[in-house]
Amino acid sequence: MRQRGRKGPGMVSQQGRKAAEAPAEASWRRLPAGIWALGFVSLLMDVSSEMIHALLPVYLTVGLGATALAVGVIEGIAEATAAMTRVFSGALSDRIGRRKELAALGYGLAALTKPVFPLAPSIGWVVAARFIDRVGKGIRGAPRDALVADLAPNGLRGAAYGLRQSLDTAGAFLGPLAAIGLMWLFAEDFRAVFWVAVLPAFLALALILLAVHEPPRPAGLRRVRNPLSRAELGRLGGVYWWVVGVATLFTLARFSEAFVILRASSAGLPLVLVPLVLVGMNAVYAVSAWPVGALSDRIGRSGLLLAGLGMLIAADLALAFAGGLAGIALGVAIWGLHMGFTQGIVAALVAEAVPAELRGTAFGMFNLVTGAALLMASVIAGALWEAVGAESTFLAGAGFAAVAALGLLPLARRPAGDDGGGKGR
Repeated sequence: MRQRGRKGPGMVSQQGRKAAEAPAEASWRRLPAGIWALGFVSLLMDVSSEMIHALLPVYLTVGLGATALAVGVIEGIAEATAAMTRVFSGALSDRIGRRKELAALGYGLAALTKPVFPLAPSIGWVVAARFIDRVGKGIRGAPRDALVADLAPNGLRGAAYGLRQSLDTAGAFLGPLAAIGLMWLFAEDFRAVFWVAVLPAFLALALILLAVHEPPRPAGLRRVRNPLSRAELGRLGGVYWWVVGVATLFTLARFSEAFVILRASSAGLPLVLVPLVLVGMNAVYAVSAWPVGALSDRIGRSGLLLAGLGMLIAADLALAFAGGLAGIALGVAIWGLHMGFTQGIVAALVAEAVPAELRGTAFGMFNLVTGAALLMASVIAGALWEAVGAESTFLAGAGFAAVAALGLLPLARRPAGDDGGGKGR
């Protein structure tokens, strides 16, 4: 089987060139209903998760007495757990040739664990709830991301991933916004807000069960018996592993957003307004992700990704040296913009670098490696915060982002269309 992921830097993809020359047609009209349904599933689950996540760092430090280092360890372990689970669920989806069942299982597990947060009497319970919730995220992540690629028409994968990210992120700012109103309504009662967050989680589960339909398996698509074998991992190709390496450096620069929340709190943002950090960040992210993804289908992915890394450096510098809340707000907005320029594009690069029958495994391995990097990044960020100060945390992030940008330059020099602009399998 010909492995396009292994082609040399100088070879131009004919399909990528055609996508780059395609007219700027309204891509949303060409995306199938399943992509929209998956996007709204993500939106509802993120409303639920972010209502909790927006308050959790402050709840841990103010309500339960945790340190910033403890917050970093908790966040890192939670995300690393999700990443390790993804590699197995992604491989399993390739082996059985189906994605939806595993994605629904992950959403169901996350929904069932949401009531644990308001019931938790101690840090241990919160850690357990966060851990189980992230296991659900890990189970659904790789099969869902592979399902997006399976559903998306050729030449529209950037738009498909951008749409899902935009809807997902709309939930990520609607959740904190709801948390602000509910904190005011319930007189800063964290547990009452956590109880309200249970409802959208179960609505997301119902939507994926009823509205998402997996496409038929293409005739002649190779069956994979052991997706995690050395031979199958070798089929992923050099371009894929290069993308994973750059994304790992990028992840080291992108420690948990919990530290952005803590930075705003330390700068004097009132407790009831702390969720505004995620509201602002994710509003910018949601508005930018879809158009940037659609643009990447036309002009290629790497140049936009490089621009996103530059934005992360600018955001880190703004947050490191901000003298007040105005500077913090600027840093938060740029952080959100860099997310819109990077997250959907990286997903599209992964999907297009590998054979269709190994997409679940590819996303699983990708998230395993970057999840381990996120654990390391969050622990480093927390340790620097405790030992040196908040500024050092964000300066270290800027340094890692600069190294990642240098690693991305070879791909940025490749001809337009050769880095994934519309390549199909």
